[in-house]
Amino acid sequence: MNRWVGSIFLCIISTLLLMSWSVVAEGETCSGIVPMQYRNDKISILDFGGVGDGRTLNTKAFKEAIFRIQHLKRKGGTLLYIPAGVYLTGPFDLTSRMTLYLASGAVIKATQDPSQWPLVDPLPSYGRGRERPGARYISLLHGDGLHDVIITGENGTIDGQGDVWWNMWRQRTLQFTRPHLVELMNSRGILISNVIFKNSPFWNIHPVYCSNVVIRYVTILAPADSPNTDGIDPDSSSNVCIEDSYISVGDDLVAVKSGWDQYGIAYGRPSHGITIRRITGSSPFAGIAVGSETSGGVVDVLAEHISLFNMGVGIHIKTNIGRGGMIRNITVSNVYMENARTGIKIAGDVGDHPNENFNPNALPVVKGIKIKDVWGEKVLQAGLIHGLKNSPFSGICLSNINLHGNPGSQNSIWKCSDVSGAAIQVSPFPCAELTSSQQTGACSTYF
Repeated sequence: MNRWVGSIFLCIISTLLLMSWSVVAEGETCSGIVPMQYRNDKISILDFGGVGDGRTLNTKAFKEAIFRIQHLKRKGGTLLYIPAGVYLTGPFDLTSRMTLYLASGAVIKATQDPSQWPLVDPLPSYGRGRERPGARYISLLHGDGLHDVIITGENGTIDGQGDVWWNMWRQRTLQFTRPHLVELMNSRGILISNVIFKNSPFWNIHPVYCSNVVIRYVTILAPADSPNTDGIDPDSSSNVCIEDSYISVGDDLVAVKSGWDQYGIAYGRPSHGITIRRITGSSPFAGIAVGSETSGGVVDVLAEHISLFNMGVGIHIKTNIGRGGMIRNITVSNVYMENARTGIKIAGDVGDHPNENFNPNALPVVKGIKIKDVWGEKVLQAGLIHGLKNSPFSGICLSNINLHGNPGSQNSIWKCSDVSGAAIQVSPFPCAELTSSQQTGACSTYF
């Protein structure tokens, strides 16, 4: 026991030192909103009968360990140590003032037996499961109404073994919406760092109705053809910091959301104060995305220093009729993309609806979108910006953007409709609605 306690202490100190050095080496960080906490009280999953042989089901051990943390309420909280080994488990709830610590070589592996996954109510801002009406499967790691929760370690792995779920989706045999790897609801003071997430059944990390969330130094992996395996989806959440991570998945790397059509409008909780910085990754879908579920509104998003490879769309802001909500003050800068189908897409015709009861007159408002300092190689389509006839997108400001096609091919043109704004130093030359001489109005302070 003393050996791993000392190992944890040394690793946490090393992590804190590395984090402080990275601030100096890499520049600005938002991670200070949720500092790393050292827990004096420590327990091991082995103390509760955990067996890391990859075959024994450890759901009971995880639940008993967390029950101990929840009810003894040690001062400063408790660290649950997961030593090297493969711990097969069903879903379990986290609790407040705890650290889930995965040692090097530790794997928390999700069972592939759907009967081991309880159902939970749909999110009120979605009104139903995202894929199927009614309830949805609970996430592998779940929490509601928590504070001071840390998931960290020595780059141990949380493996969702998602292929059985992906196959059910492909075969259209899903009865309920697939589970996430991590979903935290109505929670604050969340830190997720130094962990590998792989093969999620659905979205990987989903903070919803949360505030003060830091996700940093994570690796998120899933095959390019795995359906809907979004990397990180902050949803109706505020003060979220996503930094210094590598994401290679089958859907959007990072997608900021805030509820779905009439349910999101009624719930009325926006996402705001979202920072996305120093992300590298690849996906057949989007690198940095807003939407398409934006009915509560998405405002004040900053994404910068992003490196994207083998992408569907580099930067994608997406919404639809029936969504309502406002998308405003979105800034994306210092982006490099290589081998992308589309460089920049801002569109009002993306995404499905929960049912036929959505209000077609609930039109989104998109304004104040600032994209600058973007360089792309092997980008087939430079940009598409299509607003809505009855709700044109305004204040679309583009600056210092160079999107090159394949060598020897002619650069593609921009395509735009129902949009206003300005562009300066954009190549290929932007559409007529965004002419380089139009440097006043909503974009004047930006340029």
